[in-house]
Amino acid sequence: MHDQKNPSELTAQDFGLVKFLLASATFFFIGTVHGVLQIQPPIRAWLDSIGSPYGGPGHMIDPLAHAHINVVGGVVLLCMAVTYYLLPRLSGLALFSQRLVNHTFWWTTLGICGFYSTLMIFGVIEGNLLLQGKLEEMTEVHRIYTPIIAVISTVMGIGFWVYFTNVLFTAKAIYKARRT
Repeated sequence: MHDQKNPSELTAQDFGLVKFLLASATFFFIGTVHGVLQIQPPIRAWLDSIGSPYGGPGHMIDPLAHAHINVVGGVVLLCMAVTYYLLPRLSGLALFSQRLVNHTFWWTTLGICGFYSTLMIFGVIEGNLLLQGKLEEMTEVHRIYTPIIAVISTVMGIGFWVYFTNVLFTAKAIYKARRT
């Protein structure tokens, strides 16, 4: 039999972090499936033919999309949850803002989903155009890709910046409390 914390001892803030953990596990799952698929001989041959992992549209799929879904989606969301969980417990002070915790999750998660999807979609489209020798069309599609990936990266970046702001203001309160 294992010890289980009494659910009544969990705070609403603790329960709010569950979404970070579930999203992290989901992104790791997607990343592992992606990794298995991209080493299958027909897919690997196609990716290699369009420039994976060194350049061309193939690098959007392998390594960029694959790495981002695992590292940012899996690891970074997990680290955010751990930070948000441990800071109040180790310092004895509440986080600066629970509202910012929620914003961190949604901005970052939407950015991760959009970033991965954009890389995958445009990697496939541009890769197929490259193989068909339609370089002008590929260049035109890439012109569409550039502002889309910039906007989506900014969405993800807002999630990071909100996280950093929340941690910074919490750390400032911890420092101030220790000085008094």
